[in-house]
Amino acid sequence: MRRHAAAWTSAGLVRLKYFCICLVRLYLNLSDLAFLPECYFSLFFFLLKIQFLDIEREIHAAPHVSEKLIQLFRNKSEFTFLATLQQKASTSGVILSIRELEHSYFELESSGLRDEIRYHYRFNGKSRTEVFPYRLADGQWHKIAVSLSASHLLLHVDCNRIYERIIDPPETNLTPESNLWLGQRNRKHGFFKGVIQDVKVIFIPNGYITQCPNLNRTCPTCSDFLSLVQGIMDLQELLAKMTAKLNYAETRLSQLEDCHCEKTCQVNGLIYRDKDSWVEDDHCRNCTCKSGVVECRRMSCPPLDCPPDALPVHVESQCCKICKAKCIYGGKVLAEGQRVLSKSCRECRNGVLVKVTETCPPLNCSEKDHVLPENQCCSVCRGHNFCAEGHRCGENSECKNWNTKATCECKNGYLAVQGDSAYCEGKQNIQRPAAIFNPLPISGIL
Repeated sequence: MRRHAAAWTSAGLVRLKYFCICLVRLYLNLSDLAFLPECYFSLFFFLLKIQFLDIEREIHAAPHVSEKLIQLFRNKSEFTFLATLQQKASTSGVILSIRELEHSYFELESSGLRDEIRYHYRFNGKSRTEVFPYRLADGQWHKIAVSLSASHLLLHVDCNRIYERIIDPPETNLTPESNLWLGQRNRKHGFFKGVIQDVKVIFIPNGYITQCPNLNRTCPTCSDFLSLVQGIMDLQELLAKMTAKLNYAETRLSQLEDCHCEKTCQVNGLIYRDKDSWVEDDHCRNCTCKSGVVECRRMSCPPLDCPPDALPVHVESQCCKICKAKCIYGGKVLAEGQRVLSKSCRECRNGVLVKVTETCPPLNCSEKDHVLPENQCCSVCRGHNFCAEGHRCGENSECKNWNTKATCECKNGYLAVQGDSAYCEGKQNIQRPAAIFNPLPISGIL
């Protein structure tokens, strides 16, 4: 008769620090597994019991439980195996075995024939065995705890420390084929005869305290000590690197103190030396490089006193207005570059209205919504965005659309300079000289 621990597929429970195993009792006359009435659930583990009878059996972890076990053991140097058991007198058997084919990574065996507890493990790919003379197979209930911290091994029985040894550090990087067997080594060997309950594998320092809370932890474990040593070594290495960097920095500083390092300015891909000056054509500003910092001021434009037949207008590529001859048509005064629509389109050039040819684009609106912009010859649709036609305003002003034109308006807290809202300054700086910023790509009247 063969019994399989199929319930393990739902009994594995993983917590941050605990990997706990749910066990069941096998009944000789039942065809399936049955849970005992006294089984209960607690915060960190299931507490159940299994009675091992002298029958053929297979009790091992389900694949997903084995996978979690492998992950938990990976790179761990500190863990504890706990169990409460009652072994039939003068019998031998394996309490728990984590193995892959013929290789044991962790196996705890009790021999009632030799009165020994044996711990089988692997180190550098080779099998190792630690033997502890002790009579565990006496038919009585015992608590057993095997704690490993790097190469430090502690064996507690009934909350008494009976052995403490330094061993080769066990391998904990289990292979994917590894599995956990309970009460047997494999399908055919190492059958345990008796009862096992409260089986746990705990990944915390001094895990035996979970089983025996009255045992005080007085000293750090080997793993704690090794971690401390490694931390100190890391700090020493970091200190050496920081010292080398500091010495290098001090050398560089001493070299810098002996030379004059000129600070430059980089603007639009051009390098300017200290105290160099240049004019920003786009912004009509005079700029100077001062100790690596660019300082710019608006160009100062002199006041214009134009003759009666001329008007001050903006000219492309110039920041300040100049006087240009005006035109008069039907009693309306036109400045240089402005247009008027009569029988044909005419533009004011050097005081003369010159006929110009302009092809007007088709409009996508009804005729009643056609609007003729100021000083233009082609109509647009009502609601046209004049600001999108290249109307430029200064950094302290913003463009506003009207029915037939676009204008610049000063933002809150700023006032127009010399009556031109294309360029505005703060009220506290309004007395400073400033140039007039061209609001339109086409020249216009101030």
